[in-house]
Amino acid sequence: MTPIPQRPQTLRPATPQDPRRVRLHLLTRPPTTTHQGPRALEFLTGAGNIALLGPPRVGKTHIAVGLAVAACQAGKSIYFTTLDDLVRKLKTADAARRLPRHFANLMRPSLLVIDEVGYLPLDRDEASMFFQLISRRYEKGSTITSNKHFTEWGTVLGDDVLATAILDRLLHHCDVVTINGPSYRLKDRQALVTPTDTPAS
Repeated sequence: MTPIPQRPQTLRPATPQDPRRVRLHLLTRPPTTTHQGPRALEFLTGAGNIALLGPPRVGKTHIAVGLAVAACQAGKSIYFTTLDDLVRKLKTADAARRLPRHFANLMRPSLLVIDEVGYLPLDRDEASMFFQLISRRYEKGSTITSNKHFTEWGTVLGDDVLATAILDRLLHHCDVVTINGPSYRLKDRQALVTPTDTPAS
């Protein structure tokens, strides 16, 4: 069978030991079909969004990757990035006077996954570019974000008004999933990072 061309990168399979090994870029066709339940992808029908909230290391990225792979296998185009990488590329495009073209490229995928929102603060220009992207995709394409709680977005973006404007568009058609629990990566090392009471001398 002739392999279906993929653009522009490759899709490396995830493993339970290292789900973040997957690097998903814009795929025009799925490499295989899937028998996974369609209900998990219902949000794509109306260009809805999903927000995954929770502390680090509880599986938000793993869930986002799983949904992205399922969408790809269902024939949807997807793009996976971290917010830090996203704004870095937007700034590079802006400096080269290619920002409108880059925004147009980011409008193409049916599903855009933006991981690690809120881990690093953005400056004013970066926050403005992030707002422009969310605003352009509003009701035109689905977005998954993996991030801290919404109450912290004003601090992360450095502007409460801009944060409110972004959340207004992101949350209008959005399923919010809050994940709590201990770190998956530290499940066998929790004793090493958990403070213990020092016996009184």
